[in-house]
Amino acid sequence: MKKWIIILLFFFSVTVVRAAGTGEIVLQEARFHLGDAPAGWTEPGFDDSDWQTIAIPEKWHGEGMYAQYRIRFQVPDDFVKTAPYKRNAIFDLAFIDDCDEACLNGKLIGKSGRMPSEDGQAQSAWDKHRIYKVDARQLKEGENLLTVLVWNRRTRGGVYGGPFVVRMAQLDDLLEISCSEDGSADHCRISVSSDVRIRARLDVAGKEKRARLKPGRVFKRDISYDGSEPVKLDVSIRDKRTGQIVCKSFTPKYCLTPPAPQEPRYNSPAVLGVRCGSPIYFRVPFSGLRPMTFKAYGLPEGLSFDEAMGVLSGSVGKDGEYPIRFEASNEAGSSEGSLLLKVGDTIALTPPMGWNSWNCWGLDVSEEKVYASARALIASGLADYGYSYVNIDDAWQGSERSDDGTLLPDERFPDIAGLGDYLHRNGLRLGIYSSPGNFTCGGYLGSLGFEQKDADTWNAWGVDYLKYDLCGYRSILDTLPVVKRADHMKPYHLMDAFLKRQPRDICYSICQYGLEEVWTWGASAGGNLWRTTGDITDTWDSVLRIGFTLQRELWPFSGPGRWNDPDMLVVGRVGWGEGLRDSRLTADEQYSHVSLWALLAAPLIIGGDLSSLDRFTMNLLCNNEVIAIDQDPMGRQARCLMEKDSIQVWGRPLSDGSYAAGIFNMGDEALDVNIADILTESGWSGIGVCRDVWRQKECRETAAIPPHGVIMLKFNAIDAK
Repeated sequence: MKKWIIILLFFFSVTVVRAAGTGEIVLQEARFHLGDAPAGWTEPGFDDSDWQTIAIPEKWHGEGMYAQYRIRFQVPDDFVKTAPYKRNAIFDLAFIDDCDEACLNGKLIGKSGRMPSEDGQAQSAWDKHRIYKVDARQLKEGENLLTVLVWNRRTRGGVYGGPFVVRMAQLDDLLEISCSEDGSADHCRISVSSDVRIRARLDVAGKEKRARLKPGRVFKRDISYDGSEPVKLDVSIRDKRTGQIVCKSFTPKYCLTPPAPQEPRYNSPAVLGVRCGSPIYFRVPFSGLRPMTFKAYGLPEGLSFDEAMGVLSGSVGKDGEYPIRFEASNEAGSSEGSLLLKVGDTIALTPPMGWNSWNCWGLDVSEEKVYASARALIASGLADYGYSYVNIDDAWQGSERSDDGTLLPDERFPDIAGLGDYLHRNGLRLGIYSSPGNFTCGGYLGSLGFEQKDADTWNAWGVDYLKYDLCGYRSILDTLPVVKRADHMKPYHLMDAFLKRQPRDICYSICQYGLEEVWTWGASAGGNLWRTTGDITDTWDSVLRIGFTLQRELWPFSGPGRWNDPDMLVVGRVGWGEGLRDSRLTADEQYSHVSLWALLAAPLIIGGDLSSLDRFTMNLLCNNEVIAIDQDPMGRQARCLMEKDSIQVWGRPLSDGSYAAGIFNMGDEALDVNIADILTESGWSGIGVCRDVWRQKECRETAAIPPHGVIMLKFNAIDAK
């Protein structure tokens, strides 16, 4: 049965004076200055005749961190007068790296991020689409001046993603839809904000209601559904005078993953790789009602087990394979799980799982926030599903090194070693960030010239994971007449040598954005994982490009101990330090995002805020069957096996002889598909037992897949191509 249904339909009649289309003003060139801002530069009378001219989408090169844009533009006489909605003008400033302040005719109209001059600590708003609503009375007929101050961290920066556009607000700017959970019911809020009085006609399930509304009146309606299947909300506004109709669709969050049982349940991994003599910290991943007690059987010499916390620790002094069996008990019951401990030369036998500070806190990270995230990882139950790394990204570094070259942490990180001890006691692991250049992406001190000292320091702090980001090394590459692959490899080989000398396992993440086909040499440089692309953002276009396009040919280069990394999960609440907000991905897009990453055997590193996890995000991150596919010990990355119309099928074999696949709807309309037919067309024959992994029940013969959505399957087959 088709589950994609329309549940609400709103019609609004807006009484306005009919007006011709006002169009838009496209701003493509600016007078440009690099460096500190001259006095009075935002004022219309400032003389910028000696400034250079720059195309607005163009990035700049240079050492300066500040740049100023002055853009003069003409506003036609009828630009505001003929607009149907006269209150707001819209300034679309595309994307700016990293933050900005915009003024119109000398008055501030908007800013994103925080300039370092305000309090010494910059706050990036990278990849935010800058759209500022401005009181239209600030626009003057004739010449106007838009000035934009841009701050960028020590790399190429400026405007990207298109020119600037000035336009009057249109009908679709007046409508906002937001949905949230209140613990008992799911509801959506629909609001219309206009500078005219409106007559509304509300049509819900065939019942009509009329109302006279003042500007900004908010409608709120509860949606009568249990949130276990996708539904669709369509909202329409009709301007009675102009005849214009604007429709928006929205998919409220829905939770396909059934609630976890109260009795203990083991949630992967099946295998753990460590080096001989290295310290081991492993939190046994049993979900279920707390308190819980644990037992371990078959421990090799050198290991101990905390039966109250379920934490395995110690070290093993002899190479080999050691099967360990765990038991867990609570008042609801008991169960067991097993782990094959492989002591040898290879670590990261399954893709790393954990959390990283960047996508929520950006440069505003602090030890207090990391502690809070670690506590939330445990309290939420995420740690009981295998999420174990707690990774500090950029901005932990201080501004100087000690006399012996030791990099001192920023005052926001008074005791990183103590943080490591806390994590290890709880069976978690500590991650850190640096760059092979003089500076990091955020302008903090990098490791160039101090590689051994930094590796020794991280070992002393108990660091278990290093993200080594190319950013600051680019200034060195820029000085070379010709940049070769060996030039990219060199700093990563160098750091690997020092990491290997440490008496502990440090998972090595090469963050190099896929340049020079890093997947072909990342393992030889010691990497356990390597970024295959630039940074991901919480948009469907980003997931499409990074996941579905750029990973397509990389499957031969991934496997146990060496993983392709398409970047972090952009689910939950993210913000990059500017202010947390819900991911811009729809619910369907988030299911597709997590499904594809699991099929790709990608690292599952959460980028959102762990202290504000909602029911939907926990449903995404705590499906044990999805995690088991990602953590399958065979480690085979999925391939795209079929692409037809708006359908893509990605699949991989699993270690138990079965297969996993995702049937993705890349289109904008819901699709009904016959599952067996799609799998057969994708190269599998003799389809046997088939399981819907998200719903954790037997597959139906047919399935309705929402726009940008997925059905994820595990099944048996006689043969596969």
